[in-house]
Amino acid sequence: MNRVESKKQKWFDKLNDFSELVMFQHSVFSLPFIFIAMIVAANGWFGWRLLLLGTLAAVSARNFAMGVNRYLDRDIDKLNPRTKNRPSVDGRVTEAQMVGFILLNAVAFVMVAYFINDLAFKLSLPILLVLGAYTLFKRFSALAHLILGISLGLAPIAGAVAVLGEIPLWSVLLAAGVMFWVAGFDLLYSLQDMAFDKAHGLHSIPSRFGAANTMRIAQLFHLLTIVLWWQFVIAASLGIWAKLAVVFSALMLAYEHYLVNKDFTKIDRAFFTVNGYLGFVFLGLIIIEEVL
Repeated sequence: MNRVESKKQKWFDKLNDFSELVMFQHSVFSLPFIFIAMIVAANGWFGWRLLLLGTLAAVSARNFAMGVNRYLDRDIDKLNPRTKNRPSVDGRVTEAQMVGFILLNAVAFVMVAYFINDLAFKLSLPILLVLGAYTLFKRFSALAHLILGISLGLAPIAGAVAVLGEIPLWSVLLAAGVMFWVAGFDLLYSLQDMAFDKAHGLHSIPSRFGAANTMRIAQLFHLLTIVLWWQFVIAASLGIWAKLAVVFSALMLAYEHYLVNKDFTKIDRAFFTVNGYLGFVFLGLIIIEEVL
């Protein structure tokens, strides 16, 4: 391998390290819902400009949130067998590189918001504060799961703001549903760390209330998700395809709980596969409803 190829390989490896750092594949949870809100707000196609700006805003916001999480959680992650091989722990991404990554994405998010509209720009800094709060909350409150839910729930509100320059009621209902959806599957995912959280004094619902109660709370959260998404469909005056999206979501969430109740080792499958499909099928049915 010559010097140029070696340099390219180093850059490629570093990009892979940052992708693993922020778990870029998890963007599938927030991206569909920002686009759902933009489609509903525009009553159809919202244009290439907003598609580009919306994508950049969503990616930079999530990169910022995950960067803050990984940076502040270095002391915890190095003790947890599940997370001790993360790039933020094993040295593949240095502390200085993480700080630079956080600042770069914060600036990018604010700049993109500026080019969207005035309200988006005014909300950009408060949104970043909320996005950075999750890591701190789990140090002292079991409500951290809901803070994570709020962080992703901001996506549909941001989508509506991008198109309309205001926050309609239907976007709040959609966002509240996303909040409980994310908080619910985060509860299930957190079951993997229940013993670790207890041993290290971290605050989570599983470590405080146990596995059985956690699953009941997750079921309640996901029931609220379906109720709120149904109210979103009504408030936005959407039709049969949007209603089918909510019905499909209910079936997928029921299947998710079936998997976890049956076997805790299926948590990863429930977390990634089921929730990933849910968002994109929901988006696809809204596209049929509003665009096609």
